[in-house]
Amino acid sequence: MSGGEMYYRNDEEVEALIERRYRELLAKGKEAELRRRQAEEEARRQEILRMILTPEARERLSNIRLVRPEIARAVEDRLIALALQGKITQPLTDEELKSILAEIYERTRRDFRISIREK
Repeated sequence: MSGGEMYYRNDEEVEALIERRYRELLAKGKEAELRRRQAEEEARRQEILRMILTPEARERLSNIRLVRPEIARAVEDRLIALALQGKITQPLTDEELKSILAEIYERTRRDFRISIREK
């Protein structure tokens, strides 16, 4: 192998390394952009919730989020949709939030029945 061939191979390797590093940086940039967008969306959601819930209701919702995040998310989505439609004109109280939670609980509750069959 002559020195020229070795140099050519190294150039290809360097180009491949540069390309791989460029793709890594591009992927990191896209991830950072996605995280930034998600953070902005969450900030908007929290701002809307601050406007449409009393402090007690917000506290109840945050407690639910700790235990049942999927239920809290469903309630938040529903409340935000109602707010954006203009159907919530004043902040919801803790009692009103309890009522909504009871409704959702009834719809999502699973009934378990155990039956014993004798042979």
